[in-house]
Amino acid sequence: MPQQPTAQVTAAEISRIAGVTRATVSNWRRRHGDFPEPSGGTESSPLYDLGAVRDWLAARGHASAANPAEELRTLLRLHGRSNGDTGGDPTDLLPLVLAAARHSPDEVRTVVGLPDPALASRAERDRTSVAEVVPESGAGPVRFSAEDAPLLRALYTCVREEGGQAALAVLAEWELEDSAASGAYRTPEPLTDLLAGLIPGAPARVLDPACGSGSLLAAAARRGAEELYGQELLPVQARRSAVSLALTSPTADVTIRSADSLRADAFPDLLADAVLCNPPYGIRDWGHDELAYDPRWAYGVPARAESELAWVQHALAHLTPGGYAVVLLPPATAGRASGRRVRAELVRSGALRAVVALPVGAAMPLHVGLQIWVLQRPEPGGTERKSVLFVDAAETSGDSGGSTVGAHGRTRGGSRSAALDWTGLRRRVTGAWQAFAESPDTFEDEPGLARAVGIVDLLDEVVDLTPARLVRASRAEADPAALSAEVATMRGSLVRATESLLRAAGYEEWRTAGAMARQWRTATASDLARGGALTLLRTVPEAARGRGSGESPGGPGSDVEGRPVLTGSDIASGSGPTGDGTKLGGGDSTPVIAAGDVLVRGIAGGSGPMVRVAGAEENGALLGTQVHLFRPDPARLDPWFLAGFLGADDNIAGASTGSTALNVSPGRLRVPLLPLEEQRRYGEAFRRVHELRQEAGRATRLAEETAHLLAGGLTGGQLLPSGDTAVPDSPKDTPTD
Repeated sequence: MPQQPTAQVTAAEISRIAGVTRATVSNWRRRHGDFPEPSGGTESSPLYDLGAVRDWLAARGHASAANPAEELRTLLRLHGRSNGDTGGDPTDLLPLVLAAARHSPDEVRTVVGLPDPALASRAERDRTSVAEVVPESGAGPVRFSAEDAPLLRALYTCVREEGGQAALAVLAEWELEDSAASGAYRTPEPLTDLLAGLIPGAPARVLDPACGSGSLLAAAARRGAEELYGQELLPVQARRSAVSLALTSPTADVTIRSADSLRADAFPDLLADAVLCNPPYGIRDWGHDELAYDPRWAYGVPARAESELAWVQHALAHLTPGGYAVVLLPPATAGRASGRRVRAELVRSGALRAVVALPVGAAMPLHVGLQIWVLQRPEPGGTERKSVLFVDAAETSGDSGGSTVGAHGRTRGGSRSAALDWTGLRRRVTGAWQAFAESPDTFEDEPGLARAVGIVDLLDEVVDLTPARLVRASRAEADPAALSAEVATMRGSLVRATESLLRAAGYEEWRTAGAMARQWRTATASDLARGGALTLLRTVPEAARGRGSGESPGGPGSDVEGRPVLTGSDIASGSGPTGDGTKLGGGDSTPVIAAGDVLVRGIAGGSGPMVRVAGAEENGALLGTQVHLFRPDPARLDPWFLAGFLGADDNIAGASTGSTALNVSPGRLRVPLLPLEEQRRYGEAFRRVHELRQEAGRATRLAEETAHLLAGGLTGGQLLPSGDTAVPDSPKDTPTD
C-alpha cells in the first residue's frame, strides 16, 4: 500500500499555529539548529512536516497558541492541498457543525478521542442524522476516511470550545474564498434588526428568497417568527444558512432550499406573513426573456436592467393579503427611467408604503447609500392608500471620536457599518414609520427627516422615489423662530466643543526618540495571560454554552439579567452599551465588564477605533460576542498603556485572519515589556491622545450639524443673511436680469 503524504505547512502557517509573526518564524529557523528541516516545497517557499513542527513548538510552549477556529482554518488549508479528493470538502462538513453542536460536552470529548477510522465512521453517522435540516448537493452520500480524521477532530473541537457559529464561519469563509462566488457579504446585524423591526406586529411565517447566510431570517426569529423559509443560489450559503438558523433558533421550523428564486422558485405556493430580502443588485441575466409572462409581474414586466423590481414583485407575490415585505435596494431603483412604469403601479396600487434612505456604509457596497422599501400586498376591499412615507436618514452617522483608544483604518474586508450610530438611526427610522403606519392621514412631517407625499404628487413623468428629493421640500415648512433658536443652541455647543478641543490639542508632553525609532522586547497577550499579568475573557455564544468552555467568568450566582451589552459597534462609534442582553441568552457565562478593562473589537476594519478602556459608563455591562476583554493586573500592567499598544494598526493587522471578514485573534496581539512606571507614562500619553480624538470627533460632528442647519435655514427661507430685513414676497421684489 503506498504511503500517505505527510501534512506539510508553510512558514506563514507555522506563524498562525504558533500565534507569532512570520519574522519570528524566520528568526527561529536561523537561530535554532533543531528547528525542523524543510520536507518539501522550494528554496524560496519551503514546506515543513506538520508533526515535526508541532513537536518543536510543544517543547517551547507554543503548541496551544492557535485557538480552535484558527486550528480548523489551518487544517482546512492543509487538507485542501494534500487530500483534496477525499470526503472532507468544506461544504460536506457544514452539516457536521449542527450535529456536533447537538451533542453534550462529554459526547464531543469522546468523539474527539476516537481512533481515526472510528472518528470517520462516527462523522458519517452524525452527518446523516441532520440530513433533513441541511440542503444536500445531490452528489450522493458523503464518505469520510481516516485521512479526514485530523480535520474532523479540529471541527468537533472548534464547536465544543468556540461554538457552532465560529466553526460555521471558518468553513463558509474557506468555501467562498476557494470558489468564484465573490460578492457574497453578510448583512450587518444592526441592519437586519432594523429591517425586521419595520414589519408591523409579530409575523409567524417569514420568507427570505435571497437568504445568503440567513442573517435576516435570524433577525425575524429574534422577533418571534416560528416558520422560516429561505432560498439561496449558492449551495454553500444555503447550507450555512440552514445550519446557522438551526443553531440560533432551535425551536423554529426552518426550511432552506438552494436554487435561483426568480427562475426556479422553491416555494411557488407559499404565502408568508412577511418577506425580508437583501437581493443581489445589477444582475442583467436574471431571466427577463423566459419569465416575460410570469404571473408574479402583477405591476408590470420588469425591464432587463431592473432585476431589483423583479425581486420586489417576487416578494409581493409571496405575501398574504395585508402582509408586509421589507427589501434592501440600491438607490438607482428609485429613479431609473426603465423602471418608471413598475414604480408607478406600485405607488398607484398602494403596494409601496415607505422608502428609507440609509447612510453610506450601512452595508455592502460600502460606497453607496442604500434604500429600504417597505411594501404591503393590497387587500381586496381594503383601505385606500393615499400617501407614501419618505425618510431621509442618509446623514445619520456615529461619532467615531468617542471613548476609545487606537483608531484603526478600514482594512481588507472591513466595513464602515460598525461606525454608524445604529441606535439613533433605528430610533429615527422606526419612529417615523410607526407613526405613519398607525395613522397615515394624520402623520405630521418631520422637516429634514420624514415626509408623507400624496400618491397623486408622485405620479408624474419620472416617478422619482428618491427620499432626499422629496423630504427636502418639507424643510421650507419649518418655523423660522424655532429654527433660529436651534441654530443658536447648536452654535453655543460648537463653541464649547472647540474650546475643549483646543485644550486637548495643547498637550505637548512627548519628545523625539532621536535618530532612530525606539525598539523593545514584546510578548503576546497569550504569554502575558499565562504569566498572570492579564486575564483574557470572551462571551461564549449561546449555542455553545455548557460545552466545556470552562469556569463561568461571571462567577456563580452573579446577576446579569437585564444588563446592557457592549458591542463591537459601540466601540467603533464611541457610544455606550447598546446591545440587547436577551440575545446573549443571559446566564452567568457572560463576562461582566469592570472599570479598567481593555476591550478590543473582534472584527477588524471600519472607520472607528478598535479599542476602548472601560470606564464608569461600561462598568457592569455585559460583554458582547464580538468583543475581547483584557483584564490587566494593575500591579503589572497599566490599562491605558495596554490599550494604546493593543490598538496599534500594525498590531491589529498582524493578529487578524480571514477573507470576507478579518477576525482578531486576541492571543496574538503583542505588548512591549516595560517597567510599570514607564508604562504609566505611556498610558498617560495614550489617555491624552484619546481625549484629543474624542474632542475632535465631537467638534466635527457639531460643526457638521451646525453648518447643515444654517445652510438649510438659508435655502429654506427661515434665515436671512446679515443686512437683509425682509423676504421678497412678490414678483416685483424678485431680482431680474
